[in-house]
Amino acid sequence: MKVTKLTTYRLAPRWMFLKVETDAGITGWGEPVIEGRARSVEAAVHELSHYVVGQDPARINDIWQTLYRAGFYRGGPILMSAIAGIDQALWDIKGKTLGVPVYELLGGLVREKMKMYSWVGGDRPADVIAGIRKLQSIGFDTFKLNGCEEMALLDNSKTVDAAVAVVAEIREAFGNSIEFGLDFHGRVAAPMARILIKELESYRPLFIEEPVLAEQAEYYPRLAEMTHIPIAAGERMFSRFDFKRVFAAGGISIVQPDLSHAGGITECFKIAAMAEAYDVGLAPHCPLGPLALASCLHVDFVSRNAVLQEQSMGIHYNQGAELMDYVLNKDDFQFHDGFMLPPKKPGLGVEVNEELVIERSKSAPDWRNPVWRHEDGAVAEW
Repeated sequence: MKVTKLTTYRLAPRWMFLKVETDAGITGWGEPVIEGRARSVEAAVHELSHYVVGQDPARINDIWQTLYRAGFYRGGPILMSAIAGIDQALWDIKGKTLGVPVYELLGGLVREKMKMYSWVGGDRPADVIAGIRKLQSIGFDTFKLNGCEEMALLDNSKTVDAAVAVVAEIREAFGNSIEFGLDFHGRVAAPMARILIKELESYRPLFIEEPVLAEQAEYYPRLAEMTHIPIAAGERMFSRFDFKRVFAAGGISIVQPDLSHAGGITECFKIAAMAEAYDVGLAPHCPLGPLALASCLHVDFVSRNAVLQEQSMGIHYNQGAELMDYVLNKDDFQFHDGFMLPPKKPGLGVEVNEELVIERSKSAPDWRNPVWRHEDGAVAEW
């Protein structure tokens, strides 16, 4: 069997699908994208395609290593996301060829169901409680929300109080009937992270995500030493080589590689194993589409240290499409009291509605995250 063609489809809300075809008529699908940089990743996929077309898709490890090492320059969000989508599609082909789900090829199940959590609210969380109540009605009891709005390197007590007030209101409304993580989104510099974490401790969030940017990872162990709240990070790390420095330094309790950004199933399976060696939990980042989610689930179901799985149903970014819109076998991805069962079908287990994908890709929007500025006009982290 040989790979014959790679085709990309940019889609609403901010996704991109990749179709990999073979001369045996078996097709694989992946989801290579960086939110807001879909066209850049698309160009990278096609630039890398000459390493893939004509190759045996069963040789996933060799193709991955070639994609990563054949170019002198490597790593980073664009190249690793392109590799991720190709890798997902190759695993999809392999599973379909052998007639088994991908998790069977990775050693089989370590659990029967996976705990899911859901995003609530937007960048300015005014409707968080209503959002939680809506998701509670369909079985969710674990959530994540933004921990603050924009925050200056040295900000005032009013800004800190506003962030804490949201969390206090949630705890008052729900007590301990729910759990929630707080995503600082890299908006907070180390001086303010110390203050915010201290102020938020009494509300016992499940974790604090990206308390500082990944490029400031040297602060993770310092922040961890001052709090009992687990520190989570990893969505902006793109290979095991990025993660190894963080694991060695300590401070991270939950690692969050993105299966569409960090080299796909092949690489994130290794990152998960590295995390287990450091007694670190796995909670893959996934505010994306169904192929990205399915890829995450296959790694979750073979990783003993997987603790939570993010999913994008109903999140505020979803304008123009929802999680299962492009999926024909929706019943295989139903939620069961906040859990999801292993995908049943061979490969990734996603039957793509290709006709709808082709049609909607003709008018796909170019999603961009907003640009925020501080009061003095300086660009703020979003």
